[in-house]
Formats: sequence, C-alpha cells, structure tokens
Amino acid sequence: MNMDFTDQRLSYEKGQLDQQSVPISPFELLKAWMHEAIEEQVQEPYAMSLATCGADDKPSVRIVLLREITDKGIVFYTNYESAKGQDIAENPNAEALFFWHKLERQIRISGSIAKIDADKSAAYFQKRPHDSQVGTWVSQPQSGEVASRDVMEQTFEQLQTDYPDGAAVPTPGFWGGYEITVSEIEFWQGRANRMHDRIVYHKEVDGSFSTKRLLP
Repeated sequence: MNMDFTDQRLSYEKGQLDQQSVPISPFELLKAWMHEAIEEQVQEPYAMSLATCGADDKPSVRIVLLREITDKGIVFYTNYESAKGQDIAENPNAEALFFWHKLERQIRISGSIAKIDADKSAAYFQKRPHDSQVGTWVSQPQSGEVASRDVMEQTFEQLQTDYPDGAAVPTPGFWGGYEITVSEIEFWQGRANRMHDRIVYHKEVDGSFSTKRLLP
C-alpha cells in the first residue's frame, strides 16, 4: 500500500533573513546560526548530510559530523578507504547540508574537498573516547562487506585486548579529516506561505564573498 503525505504540511513562521543585514563573511553567519542551534538544544546540530559523486556519476549521501569551522571551510573525519573516500579521490567536489527543523533552517555548503594535515587528524583521533578509537580499527575498509556481526564483535574484543583502557591506540593511516573549502553557502530560513528566505554567498576570484537572494 502506498503512503500518501500530500495533505501533510506545516507553515514556517519562526524567523526571517534579510540580505541587507547579513554579515560580510558567511562564516560569521554560519557560526551565529550554529550557536543559536546549540542554545535551542537542537539535537546534534553539527550533524550534516554529505553528498559526493565519484567517477561513476552516481551521487551518494550520508550523515557525518562537523568537527570544526575554519576560516575557509568545514572539517569532518572519516575512513579514507570508505565509499565516500573513494568518491572524493575521484571527484574533489562535495556538498554538505544542515537541516534544523526546530529553527526551520537549512544551510547548504558547496566546495572542493581535500584531506587535512595528518598531524591534525592524529591529534583529533587521540581525543576520541578509547572505545571509539578501537572501533575505528574494525572498519577496514568502512562499508566493506562482513560475514556477520559476530565477526565484528570478535575483532573489537581482540582489539580491546591488544589496546586495553589506558593504552595508546595508534592513529590508523586509513583514517583522518577532510576539509570542504567553501565556494558557496546558502542560508535558508523557512517563511509562511512558502515565501522562504534564501540568501547565497558566492566566493569571488579575490577571495571575498558576494550575496544574492534566490526565489523560494
């Protein structure tokens, strides 16, 4: 039986976004909106959909966690040998999307993507909880086929024996950070009657950002 949602809708009326009052830098607005999401207790506001597309021209999307906003983009960490890592190796373009229903807001980030410095990746890895560090070593490669969950659990238990609590877990060479260097950021604020506010920052050749309003 089909599921019909054609009668389900909400009117978004919690905010507005004026092109004349936005900051010059999109990163200022990104940080401001992130702070508001945290203050409003949006669950995991740093969770974002990451879209990539490899040489096969087939787009893929999944949720990853934002771990840093830099002066030129955003950083997340993952397994370099994963499906997303393969996509990135073949096509260094990506998009990220934040959606905060509680605030009726979206942020869409487009740009080029590249690995960050290995020392920075290692420093972050060592900050992670011990069991999360151990679990990273189980995924060789991430998204690879496994015979059963029991195999995963056995590997995890063996690694816990090799690296008990308090022992240093080495940073895997197949794991680390990526940074999306921003070329465009769209800030979307839901409005009543589907008259949504959409302001896009576009990076110019000189590194500055221009803004424009888009129709909803």
